[in-house]
Amino acid sequence: MYNSVYLIGRLTANPELAASKNGKKVMSINLAVQRSYKNSDGIYEADFIRCVLWEGIASRTAEFCHKGDLVGVRGQLRTSTYETEEGEKKFKMEVVVEKISFLSTSNTSEEQNPKPPKK
Repeated sequence: MYNSVYLIGRLTANPELAASKNGKKVMSINLAVQRSYKNSDGIYEADFIRCVLWEGIASRTAEFCHKGDLVGVRGQLRTSTYETEEGEKKFKMEVVVEKISFLSTSNTSEEQNPKPPKK
């Protein structure tokens, strides 16, 4: 059996680093992944896929990426269930990222940290 997912998409929000209950660095991101075909209105639709990053991968992504950046991820698809306050059983699916590639960056980082002029 084999569980491997490859995605290329754009970040839907600025990544925010958090800590898990046991103190590990963790981050959740949503990737907007454009479909390869147009709908009946001639528009490309997108799927929004939740991805979870841990430790070093999470830290580097928080440091270098911003909303709108194009990234490639490789990971494994994980499913889990949880119960709402009303007792309803819910199902969720997410990609646990093993590797991320920064394919393009927005101008946001340059606006926040302008490069000094060359002499």
